[in-house]
Amino acid sequence: MKFFDSHAHLNDEKFDEDREELIEKIHDDEIEKFITAGYSIESSKKAIELCKKYKFMYPICGISPNDIPQTEDELWKDLAEIEQIITTNVTRDKKETSPNVPVAVGEIGLDYYWNKENKELQKLAFIEQIKIANKLELPIVIHTREAVMDTIEILKQNEVIKKGIFHCCPLNRELVKEALKLGFYISFAGPVTFKNSKNADEIINLVPNDRMLIETDSPYLSPEPLRGRRNDPRNVKLTAKKIADVKGLSLEEVADITYENAMRIFEI
Repeated sequence: MKFFDSHAHLNDEKFDEDREELIEKIHDDEIEKFITAGYSIESSKKAIELCKKYKFMYPICGISPNDIPQTEDELWKDLAEIEQIITTNVTRDKKETSPNVPVAVGEIGLDYYWNKENKELQKLAFIEQIKIANKLELPIVIHTREAVMDTIEILKQNEVIKKGIFHCCPLNRELVKEALKLGFYISFAGPVTFKNSKNADEIINLVPNDRMLIETDSPYLSPEPLRGRRNDPRNVKLTAKKIADVKGLSLEEVADITYENAMRIFEI
């Protein structure tokens, strides 16, 4: 079997002590490919540099709602810088010679759980990074938390040409239904395995097989029975097992389906 972890943060400081050794272990354990996601200027740069070392890792770059600056002037500067970072590394001639260029703009979006005071700045950052993705013909990877209505409204009002992924998608049926109508993929992470995720089975069954991805969001959100420990891409198998059980599929079928879906949306 081979698995594709569609969202991890191997650029996170929690991996500083054993990153190189761990990456090799991950790849040796059937995790054929995985994404290293940026969420700020520095983490996006680090994602690119890290992925240059490993042909099976792919970076995505963006500024998350939890990492935007607190003034509009500073935000415009950061948006210009992230666009330059992505543009410099994603030109088509570079993609032909090196596959490990940014494959999406993300993670981007809205988060009203951690930040309620800067909603308008979050919306501006989200919309402008959608424009960057459209300009560069890349999909987007969306982070949304307690901001369902505004997230959907922005996507309806700002066409995303290459569509994208709701990463670690909240288990909200209306969000999932609207996201699917808009042409987006749904990525499931460790929370679908949590004992208190009462509607996980329903949401999993709502998502067609051809729009489904799996991820770890490492080093966060370890699935059961590893909840509370540092997460890494090897644990994507536990999320895949949950989906297999709910959908009545084999683990290998879920691995194959989600692998092909990730290859398609990221155009790898």
